Amino acid sequence: MAEYAFLLYAPLQDVDEEGSPEDRAAHDRHSEDLQRNGTMIAAFALEHPSTATSLRGDVMTDGPFLEAKEVILGFGIIEAADLDAALEIARTNPILRQGGGIEVRPVESWVIPARAD
Repeated sequence: MAEYAFLLYAPLQDVDEEGSPEDRAAHDRHSEDLQRNGTMIAAFALEHPSTATSLRGDVMTDGPFLEAKEVILGFGIIEAADLDAALEIARTNPILRQGGGIEVRPVESWVIPARAD
């Protein structure tokens, strides 16, 4: 099986508005479904874009890297047989019905760093 990254996007103005409990529940159910069927390897929701610190060359700025109409809300890694299967899984994400979008990319390499416990 191949791994695919999902980058979840939403319009910047939507990020500043509190999502409804129904929207959040839809995301939770979707995540639980992908975990239950063994498709999801990892997923992470990100804090508000205003908490970002961006680096470019020797310059560091507060806030998201790009001036954009959309921002990344989170990302995940899934396993799928091929890109078509990954896109079918992506189409089930509730963010598509909530005004957002998903970018799907094949994972080039997978590195699990050693933990210093």
